[in-house]
Amino acid sequence: MNILVLLAHPDTASFNHAIAVTCVDTLRLLGHSVSFHDLCEEEFPPLLPSSEILRDAMLSDTVEAHCAELAAADGIVVVHPNWWGQPPAILKGWVDRVVRPGVAYRFEENDCGEGVPVGLLHARAALVFNTSNTSPERERQVFGDPLEAIWRDCIFGLCGVSNVQRRTFSIIVTSTREQRERWLREVEELVSSQFPEPK
Repeated sequence: MNILVLLAHPDTASFNHAIAVTCVDTLRLLGHSVSFHDLCEEEFPPLLPSSEILRDAMLSDTVEAHCAELAAADGIVVVHPNWWGQPPAILKGWVDRVVRPGVAYRFEENDCGEGVPVGLLHARAALVFNTSNTSPERERQVFGDPLEAIWRDCIFGLCGVSNVQRRTFSIIVTSTREQRERWLREVEELVSSQFPEPK
């Protein structure tokens, strides 16, 4: 399987980086082909220019390459912290520029964009790993867990990926080394379950 792995965190010593490395290593051990992007390290340009809004717009080589990888992916893994109930800006910009019409979704003929999109993504499974310094109970009760709606419904569901699993690790700021090691073992298990070894 071709698996696309995206990481959005500026600190290379972060637990997000440890999660992403664990994902990539586990996927490769299972025999999958992995396309990995550390968006911050690569300095992916997140601002969507007006020239890219149209479906048939001319895209930069970078965006074109990301679109091709997304379209070819059998599975997708996304790793990022919960910042203000949202992904970091660089990842939101990646979604704006890469999860685009003609690549990830389309509208029915004679639809001017006001209807319900049809998902185009080939991927049939996605994993989202988040980190947070808010307890799960407070996240649900006070904030309503907006990241769940963003990834499951607004992005992957809209683009045709129905099998979406999401796991949030918290509270990061007070976690111990032993706790993080247990979490990374859980990452391995979730990756292996969602993307089993090809037969």
